[in-house]
Amino acid sequence: MISVDEALALVLDLAPAPQGETVALVDAAGRWLLEPAASRMTQPPFDAAAMDGYAVRAADGAGPLAVVGQSAAGAGWTGTLGAGQAVRIFTGAPVPQGADRVVMQEDARRDGDLVTLETTSSKTNIRPRGNDFSSGDTLGAGRRLDAADIALLAAMNLPAVTVARAPRVAVLAGGDELVRPGEMPGAGQIISSNDLAVAAMVRAAGGIATILPLARDTEASLRQAFAAAAGHDVIVTIGGASVGDHDLVGRVAADLGIDRAFHRIAMRPGKPLMAGRLGTSAMLGLPGNPVSAMVCAVLFLQPLLRAMQGDPAPGPRLRHGVLGTALAAEGDRQHYLRATRTEDGEGIVVTPFADQDSARVRLMARADSLLVRPAGDAAKPAGSPVRFIALRN
Repeated sequence: MISVDEALALVLDLAPAPQGETVALVDAAGRWLLEPAASRMTQPPFDAAAMDGYAVRAADGAGPLAVVGQSAAGAGWTGTLGAGQAVRIFTGAPVPQGADRVVMQEDARRDGDLVTLETTSSKTNIRPRGNDFSSGDTLGAGRRLDAADIALLAAMNLPAVTVARAPRVAVLAGGDELVRPGEMPGAGQIISSNDLAVAAMVRAAGGIATILPLARDTEASLRQAFAAAAGHDVIVTIGGASVGDHDLVGRVAADLGIDRAFHRIAMRPGKPLMAGRLGTSAMLGLPGNPVSAMVCAVLFLQPLLRAMQGDPAPGPRLRHGVLGTALAAEGDRQHYLRATRTEDGEGIVVTPFADQDSARVRLMARADSLLVRPAGDAAKPAGSPVRFIALRN
């Protein structure tokens, strides 16, 4: 068995270089920016009023000043402000030539075409040209675009950007015991939930998931499933990757020529994890237990997909907290415990569930964190520092 860190490095080695595609900005949210995006605009493109009020010359003092025009967003005043003059101005409008200050309307008293200023503030209330960004400024590559990024790119006057192509992932669950949700299971059968969960995790990491028909416990059925998966960037199998008479995935994958990177990791849950390359596809063989499959997807599948899209730090993000309950000494495998977290005045408190059965999906649905315990970790009292991976914000 190899360590989790060694396994993650081998999985990330399976990631090919990201491939770019140009998409309309409206479709770019959630995609990884692959090339720097350079602005075609300077923003603001002119000195702009930061609030409603009057554009004046500071040298004219309090006035009274003659109001000679109006400047609104999209309809600026085109003259040049002279001595003893003011222009009524609104937020975002161009500041007229000759003005060097905007006095907010609450600090001005108007009487007909005259205005008197009632403030001694030295604030200009002007956003200078290029205050936000200038033409040629860039948004750097290697980031997953969110709403604020989309707003910035739009303001830069960019209708399209180059993003990483979303990895195409085939998700294959197998076993005679499995039936689809909505079907009535027969004796000894259960509902297939792992492939739906893994597909959801693929989509959350920016991939495109295809759930294949359930494979049966025959080599012929698995070969047919692998044929359907061919051509995908990643093939994910669920179950059948450990050692046993009915665990056929490894055997069939070997017959098909998998270049195996490893098989089995010193971790719990999830020891029987397989990874390698099958044809042009990266392949991950996840364990069949629901929690094991999802934990392995967090630790290995999602980082692989992020790496394929240009994420410069694709691995799980480890955070720090304190333990909410005492724990006994850990065994010889790195342990990922389902847990919940709270915050108090001293930081984040992470409390693992007492029951860590890897078949209990309900507990995984309740968990918002994975508490990470190194192999051989000594017994810890409550309040000890710990590391964790957030499953939910």
